[in-house]
Amino acid sequence: MKKPAEIVIPETLRYAKDHEWMSLIAPFRVGVSDFAQDQLGDITYVELPEPGAAFAAGQEFGSLESIKSVSPLYLPADGKVAAINERLRDDPGLVNQDPYGAGWLVEIELFRPEQAALLMDAAAYRRHIGTEA
Repeated sequence: MKKPAEIVIPETLRYAKDHEWMSLIAPFRVGVSDFAQDQLGDITYVELPEPGAAFAAGQEFGSLESIKSVSPLYLPADGKVAAINERLRDDPGLVNQDPYGAGWLVEIELFRPEQAALLMDAAAYRRHIGTEA
């Protein structure tokens, strides 16, 4: 497991209390934080919805299976899945290797863009997980 100072938390993203991140520019990508993937351990399977599926903020949209457990994924804002990261079918470890890049999970069409303001910025997320400097 990483030391708190080693956890990467990009300033350009917003974070949900359940450790999902969301980009603030289209395409609105969603993934799990470096902290979450580190806590889960090696990701062995990613379950994602079909494109076109709609979810409310906080609703479960998929799951990550690791060597430790199965963890639900929650959408951080109301939206419709526009695309899923097909690469994760064959290489779920991308979530561990590059959680903010190649390991993204879904792209969504936001129903209520103003909900992004309700998510935590990087500083608030650091406090949430107890890694503030």
